[in-house]
Amino acid sequence: SDRMNLLVGQMRGQLTELELGISGALNITERMENLSNCLQLNRVYDSWRALAYPSLKPLGAWFQDLLSRMQQLVEWTNDRSGVLKSTWISGLFNPMAFLTAVMQVTARSKELPLDFMTNRATFLNIMDPSDVVSHPNNGVHIHGLFLEGASWEEGKGDDEGYVS
Repeated sequence: SDRMNLLVGQMRGQLTELELGISGALNITERMENLSNCLQLNRVYDSWRALAYPSLKPLGAWFQDLLSRMQQLVEWTNDRSGVLKSTWISGLFNPMAFLTAVMQVTARSKELPLDFMTNRATFLNIMDPSDVVSHPNNGVHIHGLFLEGASWEEGKGDDEGYVS
């Protein structure tokens, strides 16, 4: 959340500065002009892109994505269990660090060396992450993965689906 706070703080400061420049309270600088151009062209401003997550989306879609990421962080910090019922994996700044932390917690709870831990995926027949009713017995539920060059066949009942 520190990284997100830094990004949002910089965005707020630069947009406030631009607003003051447009109103005449400050002289317009080249940086303000570049920000204004990016806003008009629906592009993510370079200093925001440097602090943010990798994304090729235009500014409007990027900002909606940013709001979704912030919402997940707020829900996560308000959740008393320490982890969400389902975590949007592609909404994290560093998904691999999250998966490594899950392996570390599992290794500690089962008193096994971390070197023996691997990530194993079980696919559920749940399309909407809000339909997840509880935490799994082991590990975490995640959503937000993408398939390229394949399709997903849904399982029937409690059967797992499969890649086709």
